[in-house]
Amino acid sequence: MAGSEAAWQIAQAGVKVVLYEMRPINSTEAHRTDKCAELVCSNSFRSDDADYNAVGLLHEEMRRAESLIIRCGDATKVPAGSALAVDREAFSEAVTKELHAHPNIIIKRGEITKLPPEEQGNVIVATGPLTSHALAEAIGKLTHINNLAFFDAIAPIVLRESVDMSKAWFQSRYDKPGPGGTGKDYLNCAMDKEQYEAFIDALVSSEKTEFKKWEKDTPYFEGCLPIEVMAKRGVNTLRYGPMKPVGLTNPHNPTIKSHAIVQLRQDNLLGTLFNLVGFQTKMKLAEQARVLRMIPGLENAEFARFGGIHRNTFINSPKLLDTTLRLKSMPHIRFAGQITGCEGYVESAAVGLMAGRFAAIEMLGQDISTPPITTAMGALLNHITTSANAETFQPMNINFGLFPPLPNEKLRGRDRKKAHTSRALADFEGWLRA
Repeated sequence: MAGSEAAWQIAQAGVKVVLYEMRPINSTEAHRTDKCAELVCSNSFRSDDADYNAVGLLHEEMRRAESLIIRCGDATKVPAGSALAVDREAFSEAVTKELHAHPNIIIKRGEITKLPPEEQGNVIVATGPLTSHALAEAIGKLTHINNLAFFDAIAPIVLRESVDMSKAWFQSRYDKPGPGGTGKDYLNCAMDKEQYEAFIDALVSSEKTEFKKWEKDTPYFEGCLPIEVMAKRGVNTLRYGPMKPVGLTNPHNPTIKSHAIVQLRQDNLLGTLFNLVGFQTKMKLAEQARVLRMIPGLENAEFARFGGIHRNTFINSPKLLDTTLRLKSMPHIRFAGQITGCEGYVESAAVGLMAGRFAAIEMLGQDISTPPITTAMGALLNHITTSANAETFQPMNINFGLFPPLPNEKLRGRDRKKAHTSRALADFEGWLRA
């Protein structure tokens, strides 16, 4: 998705581009065809509502930027209510046909096993979460292996404004400030014994997702066990792990000792997103919403990202990439798509769109301007290159929690979402004109 979009944007700018695709000479565990932009999971690009949904807003920005992926998606759409879903075979066929027909694009088939040196010119790596073993090794050696993840342990993330502060409170354990902290760096949600035991029962009995075929041999690490696996080890396991109640005092009920406490840690510089510390999980998404809303203070939580554990390949973009997606140590190389830590078809293509435009502008000797952070593309770019915490970085979909706060902080619900999208589209049009 990202590579196809990047190649298209470069070619549309009048710059020659070679697109390398290893299939059908080499395939992956998930792909079945030799077509570009093959959809290996769902056929849905999710909501197409540009007024009240962040991914729908991203669709609209991409349309205005003449995205190949969205244009082919619109041309091959199937009935899906308010979502944009496509005929997967017709979609990938349309993308492949457009790329082959473009006079500025050459498609070469064959596996790339190492990153080319600077003298070979500008490069975009858009190999996705199923990057081949040889290339993944090469990327790992270049970026240091601890900056390349092969196994996601993803904790759920909630929007800060959806937390009930009449029950939650800010405090670090033992009031320790830590580097750059204040001693009030975590959101805390307390449970009494009855609430905790009901929560443990719900965790253990919840429906879980299964590993995909190619993930089954990837073992759990003791340091990132699913929370429901820990719960099965004994009713008090979590109380001595991520839910230990020590060093914290509930100001809403200071005379009673909490039986267990869930901590949420700030996940972006804007302070709009908080992740549940130690809550990586294999629960199904609907089950996560049901079970996690049993936590006092999170009864009405809005989730920016659900948790999960699965095999993946992505780089630590906030540490490794600059704001135009260039590798800081080798600026002739850009990364795009899911390998940068964005999640989802549309997000992957959007990062490819930006990488392609940045590369073309650079080749043409012009100054690069990035989309404003108030736009969906700008918010996504800012998150993966700047705002996300490099120490806890994990893939994420576009969501309103990545956007800077609105001037009117009292707006809620649909009014807040509409204010975000209106501001975003106005600012995006300004960026396109510039």
